[in-house]
Amino acid sequence: MPHLTLEPTGIDIHPGNSRVIVRAFIPDDHRLIARIINRALTLGTAEIADCLKELHRLFDSRHPALTTNWEHHYAHVRQFVEDEDQLTSEQRLYIGALFSGEYTVESAALFNPSIVPHPDQSGIPGGAVRFIMSLRATGEGHISSIAFRTGMIHPNGSVSLDQQTGHVSAPDLNPNPTFRRNQFSRKIQDMNLNTPWTQEVMESLGDTFTRNELNEVLHTACGITRCDNREVRQSLECIQWLSLVNYEVEFDSSIPLTERIIFPNSPSESNGIEDARFVCFVEEDGVVKYFATYTAYNGHSILPQLLETSDFLSFRARSLGGSGVHNKGMALFPRRIGGEFAMIARQDDENLYLMLSEDVRVWDESRVLRHPEADWEAIKIGNCGSPIETPEGWLLLTHGVGAMRRYCIGALLLDLDDPSIVLGCLSEPLIEPDEKGRNGYVPNVVYTCGAMLHAGKLILPYGLSASSTTIKTIDLKTRLNALLT
Repeated sequence: MPHLTLEPTGIDIHPGNSRVIVRAFIPDDHRLIARIINRALTLGTAEIADCLKELHRLFDSRHPALTTNWEHHYAHVRQFVEDEDQLTSEQRLYIGALFSGEYTVESAALFNPSIVPHPDQSGIPGGAVRFIMSLRATGEGHISSIAFRTGMIHPNGSVSLDQQTGHVSAPDLNPNPTFRRNQFSRKIQDMNLNTPWTQEVMESLGDTFTRNELNEVLHTACGITRCDNREVRQSLECIQWLSLVNYEVEFDSSIPLTERIIFPNSPSESNGIEDARFVCFVEEDGVVKYFATYTAYNGHSILPQLLETSDFLSFRARSLGGSGVHNKGMALFPRRIGGEFAMIARQDDENLYLMLSEDVRVWDESRVLRHPEADWEAIKIGNCGSPIETPEGWLLLTHGVGAMRRYCIGALLLDLDDPSIVLGCLSEPLIEPDEKGRNGYVPNVVYTCGAMLHAGKLILPYGLSASSTTIKTIDLKTRLNALLT
């Protein structure tokens, strides 16, 4: 096999404890919430003003939108406030502050990167390309979110990252997102909730509908049935849950991309947004979108999700449906193949699968692409991001898990027209944990969620033992020769 030399870029990204967001901290005990609010309302106007002044002194420099955060968190507990009409704006802000707290988003780990071309390529030298890199940021309690870095691949092949500040901001959550009835109904069917009651609810809605419209229909339907039927109650809870896991968020355009963080927003993500695999997807009419498959985790179960954006300002999160949606690690091809969307997946936590679909959100058809073969992938194999198109075929980075739960990165080459055909594979790992990088949050792991190709070089960011991230490059021709030998 030709010798594969990875060239270091000098980039090593480590987690830090200075990047913090303001998140809601609200007790589960409703009686405790009420007592906290009542204590706050015993304070006089001057006392509350002094408290707010001191809080601004302590936290303004760390959070540009501090007041907005407090307003949002007050809204979470306003139902427990008696005579809310009588409250001053300062009382509302102080109550919001009492149910707020800082959270360090990347104090534990910063890893599992993916990389895509930036949507804005203006003002850069010829032969260069600007990129966006996503990272899985993990903080206290192993809660994961999506962080971003930006940088440039220069004409000479060197790679640099843009400077970042110490600030980080979460987006605003749209309280009234829009849904498509056919996709919503399909997910209800996948959840085995296709009852006469749910059919009646869906038929009462338009082809597209908002969450508010859905809630009105549910309220009317429950009024008719009084929700005294166990099957109806279960269906109601699941439909409300489904409306929350499909959400929309938007960042203020003044917030630099490196300061944006997508923190868990729905019940299915309460313990993390894991391993986002971003891909720059080009439709047949030339329209460019960015998709990211990711795993929503609530501490007990996982839910494969799809994130969509065109500008990295507004994001739509949607649950994936269909009988083929199982397990983690789904990666979308960057264009349609034969008029269909294509996805690499690992449905059984062991083998690689290929899936095809006419709808990017619904996946039924699947076939085994490859079983584990080498000793370094004896336990299971999966993808390491979306396939990359080359003249010789689809370059698919893989991960293999062997003895002692040791993760290595390998590669396959798939046929361009029929990616179910494997043209070649590396017999040995491209990257494996070395002595320097084997210790970390999760030892003996090298892992990536996506690379990109530019000027004949593969730009490969990857995580080291789930703790830090580095970037290396490799000559594409050498890689392809190794796969076809």
